[in-house]
Amino acid sequence: MSRLDELVDTLLWEGHALYPYTPGATKNATPTPFGIVYPPAYAAGSPHTHDRVRLQCVAVPGSQVSATVHFLHDGEAHRVELPAPGDPVAFTFGAITGTAELTCEEVGGFLRVTALVANATPVPAGLTRTEALGFSLLSTHVVVRCAPGGRFLSPIAPPEEAATAVMTCHSVNSFPVLATEADDAVLGAAIALPDHPQLAPESRGSLFDSTEIEEALLLHVLALSDGERAELEHADPAVRAMIERAVSATPEDIVRLHGRTTVRDPGEDDVPGESEIVVGGRRLARGQHVVLRPDRSHGQDHLLAGRSATVERILVDYDDHVHVCVTVDDDPGQDLMRDIGRFLYFKPTEVEVIGT
Repeated sequence: MSRLDELVDTLLWEGHALYPYTPGATKNATPTPFGIVYPPAYAAGSPHTHDRVRLQCVAVPGSQVSATVHFLHDGEAHRVELPAPGDPVAFTFGAITGTAELTCEEVGGFLRVTALVANATPVPAGLTRTEALGFSLLSTHVVVRCAPGGRFLSPIAPPEEAATAVMTCHSVNSFPVLATEADDAVLGAAIALPDHPQLAPESRGSLFDSTEIEEALLLHVLALSDGERAELEHADPAVRAMIERAVSATPEDIVRLHGRTTVRDPGEDDVPGESEIVVGGRRLARGQHVVLRPDRSHGQDHLLAGRSATVERILVDYDDHVHVCVTVDDDPGQDLMRDIGRFLYFKPTEVEVIGT
């Protein structure tokens, strides 16, 4: 299984069951996945419910694309293949019916790719959410791929020459990101992710709570009572398989999940932010010593008034606001704060450069 397949499989089962994973737990009374595609009659009742997923992204000209739709229904994983752009493909799984379609069009010298997945299941009006979920595609994810020689452009940080084309993309109920190192796949995830998302190499597999701390969940599973473990005998096969994998974790497996630290000595060019900047006619530079003169209206910052500090970073945000990041000179933990990047943030008007 490729890294992308492992990632999709993990995301697909996110929220399928929550700790303690027992069928009788209140929070497991109904599924809690993202990326739900409801039947149209139910989705029409609220602007926050959708009867479709639409993924739009941009590829370089000449790219040959295909797509795969992944979703859950009745506790089973399903997929619909779209080998090339063309007419809608109808599908039926159990009580649900739907269509999936892949199209391409030229926009601003680039190729805009659209993957559309729609739930077409007829249901009566007035269904509860629990009832509607039985006719829904759950945790719907779309993967669009390029044939060799093709390449996608980042949906969230496109190069300048493709920014206009990317701005014409409007995804619905989906968050597309680059999914491979070669940029030959885009993942339309059900949750917001960065480009090139990865699973931690220490992970032992999905626990259906992948946004939580895996080490803690494993320890919690090992601490389940005899009664809870007996109840899990009646859980669906996916949950039972997950529990079996979790309880087989060795002490060494759990220690590996406790975390890892990579220590390196960054060069001057590796330090984020500006090395120096002029604000209001004053020069601020990394490494300067300053006296803190905080605005007394900001929380507990006034407790640091008059203290000497060292400028560690100078950051400029998207609104062009300057943030001076410092460590306090007489703080016994100053070196530790510097090493782990824990800084205090002040406006340029709240620091006075020593010696000026």
